[in-house]
Amino acid sequence: MIKRLFATLIISFGLFVSCYAQDIVQTKQYPKNFFRYPLDLPPSTAGSFGELRPNHFHSGLDFKTNSRTGYPVHAAYDGYISRLRVQFGGFGNAIYITHPNGYTTVYGHIERFSPELEQLVHNMQYQQQSFEVDFNLPPLQARVCKDDVIAWSGNAGASAGPHLHFEIRDTQTEQTINPQLFGLTIPDRVPPTLGTICIYHLGDAPFSEKTPRQFMAVAGAAGHYHLAKPQVINVIGETAFGITATDMNSASFNHNGIYSIELKLDGTTVYTFAVERFAFDQTHSINAYIDYPTFLTSHRFIQKCFILPGSKISLYPQSINRGLINFNDDAVHEIEYVVKDIAGNTSSLKLKVKSTQPKVIQTLNPATTTLFRYDKQNELSNDKLKVIVPVSNLYDDLNFTWSTLPEKPGTFSNVYRIHNRLTPINDTYELWIKPDASISKYIGKAVIVNTDGVCEGGTYDDGFIKASVRTFGDYYIRVDTVPPAIHPLNIRNGSNMAVMQRIAFKIGDNLSGIKSYAGKIDGKWVLMEWDYKTKVLSYKFDKDITPGKHIFDLTVTDNRDNISQFTAYFFR
Repeated sequence: MIKRLFATLIISFGLFVSCYAQDIVQTKQYPKNFFRYPLDLPPSTAGSFGELRPNHFHSGLDFKTNSRTGYPVHAAYDGYISRLRVQFGGFGNAIYITHPNGYTTVYGHIERFSPELEQLVHNMQYQQQSFEVDFNLPPLQARVCKDDVIAWSGNAGASAGPHLHFEIRDTQTEQTINPQLFGLTIPDRVPPTLGTICIYHLGDAPFSEKTPRQFMAVAGAAGHYHLAKPQVINVIGETAFGITATDMNSASFNHNGIYSIELKLDGTTVYTFAVERFAFDQTHSINAYIDYPTFLTSHRFIQKCFILPGSKISLYPQSINRGLINFNDDAVHEIEYVVKDIAGNTSSLKLKVKSTQPKVIQTLNPATTTLFRYDKQNELSNDKLKVIVPVSNLYDDLNFTWSTLPEKPGTFSNVYRIHNRLTPINDTYELWIKPDASISKYIGKAVIVNTDGVCEGGTYDDGFIKASVRTFGDYYIRVDTVPPAIHPLNIRNGSNMAVMQRIAFKIGDNLSGIKSYAGKIDGKWVLMEWDYKTKVLSYKFDKDITPGKHIFDLTVTDNRDNISQFTAYFFR
């Protein structure tokens, strides 16, 4: 089997992967003479392309801004503003520039737009009567030239600190591509750091939290690593490998992601991973790439060096048998990890393995499980519960389990354990729960909630409450009859707001979440901005508010249409 694998590998590797002058794995080359750095600062990053994040791969470079906001952001190349976006979380404020060379650049977390773009955004917000807007522009409306200042750097949206998020996308496919492949490199002479390795003894079973794992400590530095306790490791049958690895560059002390991992068997590559480019609808496949059960239980990013059959992300340019190795001889074999950053700095680790006699493995009781196939739609249905998992939402075959738990106080159904939270879902599945008869008058307020307190929403259909949910776990029905909370921070009836710049509130909801909010002064809609980090909702006074007495109204609605209102008169 090992010899056949080598022969197949040589053909496949030549077809799919090539190494360029940088000695890194790429499937194609990219132009290096078009784009400039978006900031005038020495390039330094707080986050790398493809870096491992909870539930997604990082889609760009996070350029550092000296822990402050307000640096000019430049257009990386000629083109036109094709999209502007303001959102509560995510990028906060973002600009998209489409370029004539087939690429689009993205600039996120900005503090403010250039005056021309600011006016376009402001007009759209008032037209849609919404703080959050996302709209496209025609090619001739807002042209830019390379070096033009389009914004100022910031800390908007779901950022962990001031920086500029920068992406280069393929305009046609919208795949995001590693910006350093376009020549926007970061000084880097530091090889990746290797940590724990993991050996997965798969046997004939699908990968799961029950897969036997063998963790082994690693020692070494400066690109050269070895097992902390050198030994020949016993393996048998179908086996796979994983590793923890991070990277640093010469311009920052941040621990970032690596660029590529190759796994070699006796000197021949059997698996390659490289963060060259990927599509956004594939990014949840990070949970198929990492050892997801280990991440949830120990918060360690073990990077599996094998591919689950249902994973479709385009970060695996080459593999044989998905990186799985069947050890069935008496020979000692050499396994080598080769880990690189995008500058070509390399770290490696070798270990020896040898087949042993198989152990007797206890099989699952078929009466307690239902086999869900990763490549088919799977359903479970009875008079109290329905689970529908669409095709391509599982990464591997699954011995699916479920059970009924006692009803919790204040709920309107039993608690249902839907498999367990250690198995990742690529997108969503449908969950239908039959409510108790006592819910009758509250049916329009019903939601499905998990035991972590996450509300999944829900609609009534054929006697069930149904919702699209992203994780397995324990679920039940509650009702939301409590309106959102409104806490004024600087206004009450009769307030003198003459020297104030803003009217500010904190708003929140205890279950289904905020659906909408609307502020009015003297009956006219005004723009309220909701800050993701502080959760402060505020209106900034503009020139239209004249001196004198005014009435301010705020209406906040949750996702079950419970409404709270605040009204106060003030003087300006």
